[in-house]
Amino acid sequence: MAFSKEKRAGTFSGIIFVALVAAAATYISELAPIAKLGISPLVVGIIIGIFYANTLHNHFPPSWESGIVFSGKKILRFAIVFYGFRITFQQIGEVGMQGFMVSLLVLSSTMIIGIWLGTKIFKMDRDTSILTAAGASVCGAAAVLATEPVLKAEEHKTAVAVSMVVLFGTISMFMYPVLYSTIIEPATGFLHMAPETFGIYVGGTIHEVAQVVAVPASIPMTDHAAQEAMANTAVIVKMTRVIMIAPMLIVLGLILSYLAKKEGNEGGKLKLVIPWFAVYFVGMAGVNSLIHNYTLTAPTDTAATITYLITNLNIVDTFLLTMAMTALGMGTRFAKFKGLGLAPLYTAGGMFLWLVVGGFVITQMVVATF
Repeated sequence: MAFSKEKRAGTFSGIIFVALVAAAATYISELAPIAKLGISPLVVGIIIGIFYANTLHNHFPPSWESGIVFSGKKILRFAIVFYGFRITFQQIGEVGMQGFMVSLLVLSSTMIIGIWLGTKIFKMDRDTSILTAAGASVCGAAAVLATEPVLKAEEHKTAVAVSMVVLFGTISMFMYPVLYSTIIEPATGFLHMAPETFGIYVGGTIHEVAQVVAVPASIPMTDHAAQEAMANTAVIVKMTRVIMIAPMLIVLGLILSYLAKKEGNEGGKLKLVIPWFAVYFVGMAGVNSLIHNYTLTAPTDTAATITYLITNLNIVDTFLLTMAMTALGMGTRFAKFKGLGLAPLYTAGGMFLWLVVGGFVITQMVVATF
C-alpha cells in the first residue's frame, strides 16, 4: 500500500516531487512561445517526465516511486472526475443536434478506424492502438489519460499515444486556418463552408481543447462577429466530444469484459468493468449545469463569486492532470518502445487523414440533414 507505515514517507516525497515538476511544466507552458503554439502543461509535463525517466531516474531515491505511481493512477482519476466542471449540458444544447451528431459520428468512426488500423494493419498491440485511437477521437491527452485506467496499460504505451496526439494536433492547429483561407472560406473557397459550420468541423475533428480555441483565433477575418460565432461553436462542439468520453469508456469496459470472458473465461461469470470515475465525471458536469442555471438568476455578487470559484477549481484540476501526466512520463523508459517501430505514427496518421477528410464530409452531411 502506498500509504503503509513503511512507504508513507517515500510516497509523500514522491507526490511532492511530482507536484514541483508539474509546477515547472505549468510555468513553461505559459511562456509566450509555448503558449502561442497551444501546447498545454500536460504535454510539457510528460516531456519533462520522460526526460527524467531516461536520464536522472537513478539519481533519486527509489522510495519515491510509490508517490509517482500514486500520482499517475489515483490523482489522475480524481482529476478526470472534476474535469466535468468545464462542461454544462446547456452548452451542448446550444449547438443542438448538429453538434451532437458530428461529435458522435466522428468519435465512433475514428475510434473504430484507429483500433482497426493499429491492430490489424500495422500490427500494434491492443492497448497502444486503443489509447492512440482514444486520443484522436475524443479530446487528446486527457482522453488518453482517462482511457489508461480502464485498460490498465503500461506507462510507455500512454506516452506513445500522447506523443501522437501532440504531433498531429499541432499539425492540425497550423493546417486548418490555411484550409479555411484557401479552399473553405465561403466567399473564395471552392469547398464552401459557413463560419459556424467550420466551427463545428474544427470542434468535431481537432484533438486538444487548446488547439480548438487557437484555430479560429488564427484565421484572419474582417467579420469579427462571424469569427466569434465560429470560435464559440468550435469550443461547444469540442466540449460535446469531451463529455462523450464517459459513455465511450463504459462501452469500452463492457467490450473488454466480454472479450476477456470469450477468450479465457468461458465457464466463468462476466466481470463487468465500469470506469466509475467516468460516471462521476458526468455527475460533475450535471452539478456544473445546475450551478450555471442558478447563477443566471442569482445576485450579481453571488454569481461572480461562484464563477470565480469554478474558474479556480478548473485551474487546480489542470494542475492535477499535469501531475498525472508528469508521473506517467516518469514511468516511461525508451527501452520499452522497442518493437513498436513506426506503427504508431502510421496509425495516428491514418486517423488524422480520416479526421480531416472524413470529418469534413460528416460535418457537411449532418448540417445538410439537420
